[in-house]
Amino acid sequence: MYIPAQYKNENLDEVKEFVKKNSFGILVNQVKGRPWASHIPLELDVDKDGQDVLVGHISKANLQLKDFKGDQEVLCIFNGPHSYVSSSWYKEEEVPTWNYIAVHIYGKIVLMEDVDVLASLHKLVDKYEQDSANPLSLDNLSPSTMRQAKGIIGFKIVISDIQAAYKLSQGRQEDHPNIIQELKNKGCPGSSAIADHMNSKK
Repeated sequence: MYIPAQYKNENLDEVKEFVKKNSFGILVNQVKGRPWASHIPLELDVDKDGQDVLVGHISKANLQLKDFKGDQEVLCIFNGPHSYVSSSWYKEEEVPTWNYIAVHIYGKIVLMEDVDVLASLHKLVDKYEQDSANPLSLDNLSPSTMRQAKGIIGFKIVISDIQAAYKLSQGRQEDHPNIIQELKNKGCPGSSAIADHMNSKK
């Protein structure tokens, strides 16, 4: 992805934490010569060799599976908050812009054994059920319900490259206080989140 130098975030710990908190991503590869994308949870993890990996699964009916080849690099996209930024908030005349956070991760797919797929499903459900009033556990589901797991393929993506763009009005530090206030005034979650990220970078 094109990232001007001032917007590139090379703090891997921060970027990994972002991916963990924004793990509903987009998996992109080629299917019959055309780009194909699936919107799925892609959980950042570490494999038994200490290698950073993304873990996910898709339906066996998904045509994307047909081109899961060991030598093919795939792209995973993780979107964070974003917001329009009006140049009327600046002290000097300029064009308006957009602030955003986005991470692209490249790697190669390795298909998982059934036992590892089931373990990853338990881990996924436990992560997202922990804040529920009545947390569900896969251990409590009937065998007939759990048979649905036979309809998916699990995989891990061995990460080869991480690219992170944090566009937060860098280069306009003199305007930051007003930009942050105006973003908060908009009252929408994306704008407020961008304001918080700008605040944290002070």
